[in-house]
Amino acid sequence: MLKKKLIISILAFLVCFFVLVSCQEMYAANDKPISNKTESTLVEIKEREMNSLEDYETRYGSKSYGYTAYILHKVQIYSIPATILGIIIGAITDYVIGARHLETKEKGQALMITFITIGIICQVLPLVFTIVVKFGRE
Repeated sequence: MLKKKLIISILAFLVCFFVLVSCQEMYAANDKPISNKTESTLVEIKEREMNSLEDYETRYGSKSYGYTAYILHKVQIYSIPATILGIIIGAITDYVIGARHLETKEKGQALMITFITIGIICQVLPLVFTIVVKFGRE
């Protein structure tokens, strides 16, 4: 069992290493500058996010509170797909793999409960932060 895990770890490391090397070679071979359309799109995205960050700073009255609220909002948005993906992986582990191997069934249930808990925390944390900052500073 230990040999199997060691071999899988080494193979995963080698795959990551070769992907990294090939990506570096690909980017090194591509010396063309980015097009004007791509550059303007990137500038628009940057300006929109900077305006959003400034809105949070003015809303919370401090640069650090605004930045924290901005990060918590991004975590709240991206936690939804991560939670759904984790629940799907846990359900597959529980119901598909766990049907033949009973020791994996408990792992799947624990995985689903963990991702649901993390998802709920990520959804509630910005609200708690707003309540503490808005009403706790008075």
